[in-house]
Amino acid sequence: MDVSVFGTGYVGLVQAAALADVGHRVLCVDIDHNKISQLQRAVPPIHEPGLSTLLEENIKDGRLLFSTQASDAVTHAELIFIAVGTPPDEDGSADLSHVLGVTREIARLMTTDKILIIKSTVPVGTADKVLAAARHELQQLDKHPLSVRVVSNPEFLKEGSALSDCTRPDRIIIGTDDELAREQMSELYAPFCRNREKLMFMDCRSAELTKYAANAMLATRISFMNELANLSELLGADIEAVRKGIGSDPRIGYHFIYPGCGFGGSCFPKDLRALLHTAEHSGMPLRLLQSVTDVNDAQRHVLFAKLKARFPHGVEGKRIAVWGLAFKPNTDDMREAPSRYLIEALWAEGATVCAFDPEAMAECRRLYGYRNDLQLCATRDDTLEDADALVICTEWKNFRVVDFDLLARKLRSKVIIDGRNLYNPEQVAAYGLYYSGIGLRHYAAAGTAQ
Repeated sequence: MDVSVFGTGYVGLVQAAALADVGHRVLCVDIDHNKISQLQRAVPPIHEPGLSTLLEENIKDGRLLFSTQASDAVTHAELIFIAVGTPPDEDGSADLSHVLGVTREIARLMTTDKILIIKSTVPVGTADKVLAAARHELQQLDKHPLSVRVVSNPEFLKEGSALSDCTRPDRIIIGTDDELAREQMSELYAPFCRNREKLMFMDCRSAELTKYAANAMLATRISFMNELANLSELLGADIEAVRKGIGSDPRIGYHFIYPGCGFGGSCFPKDLRALLHTAEHSGMPLRLLQSVTDVNDAQRHVLFAKLKARFPHGVEGKRIAVWGLAFKPNTDDMREAPSRYLIEALWAEGATVCAFDPEAMAECRRLYGYRNDLQLCATRDDTLEDADALVICTEWKNFRVVDFDLLARKLRSKVIIDGRNLYNPEQVAAYGLYYSGIGLRHYAAAGTAQ
């Protein structure tokens, strides 16, 4: 099938590559000339494992094309994905200006019937607004005999495993009441349903709410575990033992019950705020989800609080090693990452940060530029030179195995604050290191920070 995709951000690009890889002919359009030029050379603007190879193969075989001309995309296909950004407004609501702008542009350029597929994360009721905007534009241009159908097709991608999520999805949510759209979407996604039927059809509003509900549920599990972790520390319990105990219950399971230093990224925080705004506007405030957000806001500051508690005279003049800048492994995304809250708090108190991340160094430099109190190091161990303490913000695989003897020699105050619970506290303490995770029991260690 011929498919067009408006928007070459995270969602649009991954979806386009996955569709092209199963044989569809996909044309992506974006107004950013530099990005399109880069993509035409199979260079992705984001870090996602496997994406570069997939782009290269499908561009070479002619199944994946890129353009800056909206007219190319509208002419190319009947099925048109809208995958542009929906950034949060000041009140937390999703900004639909890009989605509606693209809709009107498509309608202006239409000469045949189209099916518009909303892939962007949008509030409930957006499909109705898109349909109304398209029909209004067609009527204004005296093109009203043309037909526009609108489908809600939310994404459920996890950064770092987005290609796998897209090519081997758990489910594919399709919101439509139109029979032709249903048939076309079934044909489009048939290659992804060879082992079992993964398509779930429902009305547009239910599909739109499903996306927000999924992220809200996952965020709730994380904040719940973070609160239990903080309580565990006060009670002298071990959250890792608690996690295993409750995870063994099949009604709960082990997914998303790992405590940490708060969730970040482009989805959970933004989607929670948007859902809270929608609920408030509808006259039904979601008290549970407001608490989930409040807990996470507080949890983002737990690493700095732990560090400051270990340095009773303050961190001014201290040199702090930071492992991990991205909000999660296998991405370079630092949007609302816990590392940012830590680093900015350290700077505010007069500390210097020596940081390393396998993928997010360039993004960190883009965000913060060149400053005297920020040193980006070539390796994780380089961050330890003259460092007073080490803080771990991201659970990259190459942080999991370390030389504790080296850490004990390098860290002047022998302090490790671990926001991801990577190590065994008793083992770390045996090297004379002070080790504080999230909700873990403390073991005696040599030395008190000055």
